[in-house]
Amino acid sequence: MAEVALLGFKPQLVVPGMKAEAAVQFYKAAFGAEEIGRVTHPKRKAEQECPLILYAELKIGSSLILVSDCFDAAGEESAAAAGGGGIAFRLEAEDVDAAVKKAAAAGAEVMSEVLEEEGSLLGKVKDPFGVVWAIAAVGKKSPEPEA
Repeated sequence: MAEVALLGFKPQLVVPGMKAEAAVQFYKAAFGAEEIGRVTHPKRKAEQECPLILYAELKIGSSLILVSDCFDAAGEESAAAAGGGGIAFRLEAEDVDAAVKKAAAAGAEVMSEVLEEEGSLLGKVKDPFGVVWAIAAVGKKSPEPEA
């Protein structure tokens, strides 16, 4: 199999009960976290008093961490949230499709095909141990279909 270039690794805390905003504020107060970016769910921005957080990127010291609400594809609180929060890992790759295929070939379950979300390509896999890995190409849009 061809070599897949991975560009970065970011742990992601998945917060139950739609309390990612409270978690972000706690990490700022407790650990001096600096918020360097945030992406909210596009369909819930106007509808909700506190919009659903797809992820907030925090810098604590020299390290980065992502914090997100626990939700399903429709932007509703996930059934997984009933059991508590979790952790997901985010990998940044030059070729998201190749990275997802490589993980699947190694035994990961593909949870979502590679799609464009918020201007970035994103695919998700679950490893054999139950850990979710989001594989993204930040800022890269999907290729235009050939005519």
